[in-house]
Amino acid sequence: QVQLVESGGDSVQAGGSLRLSCAASGYGYYSGCMGWFRQVPGKEREGVAAIDIDGTTNYALSVQGRFTISKGYAKSTLTLSLQMNSLKPEDTAIYYCAADFADSCNDFYSSKPEDKYWGQGTQVTVSS
Repeated sequence: QVQLVESGGDSVQAGGSLRLSCAASGYGYYSGCMGWFRQVPGKEREGVAAIDIDGTTNYALSVQGRFTISKGYAKSTLTLSLQMNSLKPEDTAIYYCAADFADSCNDFYSSKPEDKYWGQGTQVTVSS
């Protein structure tokens, strides 16, 4: 059973930084694609960043150069991280960790939600 648990959401001022973490169980380092989505009430969930089994990363244009996705082990637990710098008010959203068992992240943002595992979400609020 795959379980994803996010942490690290907070309220910060514009220009600040946050680091989100996602602890994964029932899922291995080379199991598939992992990534982050975000959602604002009333809008569709959007892909933010993803990392595939060989460490190749990709980012939404809106966060390129500001966000960095990574994965590794913390206290023997596979952890997906999202370092967010130079935060803007438009980054305000609920951030979700997601994972699948695909060989690449080519379809990660567009694949059906039910084809991925999801965390419960963590709130990020950026004030101007």
